[in-house]
Formats: sequence, structure tokens, C-alpha cells
Amino acid sequence: MGERAIAAQARDLTKDFDGKRAVDGVSLTVPEGRITGILGPNGAGKTTTIRMMLGIIDPSSGTRSLLGHDQPLQVAREVGYLPEERGLYPAMPAMEAIAFMGALRGLPIAEGRRRAIALLDERGHGDWAKRPIRTLSKGMAQTVQLLGTIVHRPRLIVLDEPFSGLDALNQEKLEQLIRDQAAAGVTVIFSTHVIAHAERLCERVAIIAEGRVAFEGAVDDARGRLRPIVRLRTRVADGAWRSALPAKARQVAGEWRFELPETGPEPLLKAMIDGGAGIETLSIERPGLHDAFIAIAGEAAAREMGHAQDPEEAA
Repeated sequence: MGERAIAAQARDLTKDFDGKRAVDGVSLTVPEGRITGILGPNGAGKTTTIRMMLGIIDPSSGTRSLLGHDQPLQVAREVGYLPEERGLYPAMPAMEAIAFMGALRGLPIAEGRRRAIALLDERGHGDWAKRPIRTLSKGMAQTVQLLGTIVHRPRLIVLDEPFSGLDALNQEKLEQLIRDQAAAGVTVIFSTHVIAHAERLCERVAIIAEGRVAFEGAVDDARGRLRPIVRLRTRVADGAWRSALPAKARQVAGEWRFELPETGPEPLLKAMIDGGAGIETLSIERPGLHDAFIAIAGEAAAREMGHAQDPEEAA
């Protein structure tokens, strides 16, 4: 498969606010038809970077292109954008809200209403069509705004912290909507400070910390920076076989954990079998994106994101 065309690109973007640098030389590339996540704690510069790439604000320096145009606003009608600060007219029926958002991107209002009804029906929400926004729950209203973001069938969808405030069920529905759009060939960019969403959805990620890109590339490449982790439980607590464990091996909840040695598992297994360790369980696990994030961005950035634990992990 050949290289994909570029949907969005930033080169050395900077942005200063009142003498303070919020974005400091950000460069990133978003291939067409893929899901790209922008990861980082609140205040890292994610939203400012997105707004510069979309042409909502101008950079202090650097260049950007969007769908092949150096002036992003020229292709605004081909973009669906859900900002972090969201809001709908409370008295407007859901169908009209979706159609109105489409009209802002050039979609005729009658066609917008037709598509709005179809989008709601597809998701089993046809009964929402005539309900005023103020009568919907927060999750329902956010679903309406998301449908308004895609109703004009954009080539590129940009979602800024789209999972914020949603319960686990609505997060799952949003993840499926993102997958469906990507499967249809739409490029998706979303920012988040919950790493689990990016790990489940993204092919590529950009990790931003303190206004700079610490990593950009495939999720597998980020995880590949760390060696696999061995988890080992034995029947025998001690013996000569212990000398075969790496120096940094540590015991956690009754099992040994350590990085897989460069020599692979075979010499370790032989030493343990010969030494009568009595292997109960042994697994070799690839590090997750969370571990890679810590290695790339540092413990401090990870701690700043720690409060945003994935609901499934917290359960």
C-alpha cells in the first residue's frame, strides 16, 4: 500500500498569549482516512494547536495546511469541528439543531433536516427529533451536537476533548461513531487527556507536553520504545534460580515483574526449570500506551492526566 495523502499538517507552529508561549514549535502530520489522537494534559497546548490548524486563530509563527490549502478557512465547509466548549440553543428541537449546524457549513436547511432525522433514526433516537435541547440529558445533547458535526458529511472531523463529561455507555457510542466515520474514509482528529481512548481508537498519536510535540507516529511505534514486561509467579519462593532474574525485577502482589531480557525468555525458563522454581504462571505483555506516554512525556505529565482515568479502568 502506498503512502496516504496528507489531510492536515503543521510545521513549527508557535503561539504566544500576553508574552507567554502556549505552543512552542509544534509539527505534526495527519494522513487522510485515519484516526489520529492528540494526547496531553490540560494546558499542554492541544486546543490551541487545533485552532491554529483549523484557521480559527493565526499562529505567531510557523505554517499549516488543511486538505491541501494553506488558508484553512477556504475549506471550512469540508470540516466538521466539535470544540471543547460546547453549546446548543436550549429551545431548539434536536432535528433543527443538527440541521442548523449543517447550514453553517453550507448544507441547505431542508436537506439538513432530512439527514438529521436519518442520523437520529440510525442510532435509535428518532423520538428525539422534535424534543427541545433543554429536555435532553447532557449525554443526549452532546450526541445531538456530534451529529450536527457530521451532518454535512465532512472529509475531516476534528473533535476537541469529545469524551469529556460522558458516561461509559455514551463514550462507547462515541467511539463507535468515530470508527464508523473512519471506515467510510473520513479523516478523524481528536484530542484527549484519557489515554485509553487513544489506545482503543488511534492508528497514530501526537503526544504534546508543555506546548511541544514529544512524539508523533504510530501507536505501535510509541509502545515499541519499551521492552515487553514479564509477569511470573512461582511455587517456590527462593532458590538458585533467583540469580537468573534481571537485577531490576521486583515483586508485586506475589508475582515477579521485569522487562524481558534482550536474550529472550529461553535462558530464563531453562534456569527456572533446572532450579526447580515451579512456574505457576508466566506471561509476556507488551507495554500499553500509558507506559509509553510516561516514558516519552515523563511522570509529571502522566500525573497531570491521572485524574482523567478511563471509567472502565476505574470500575
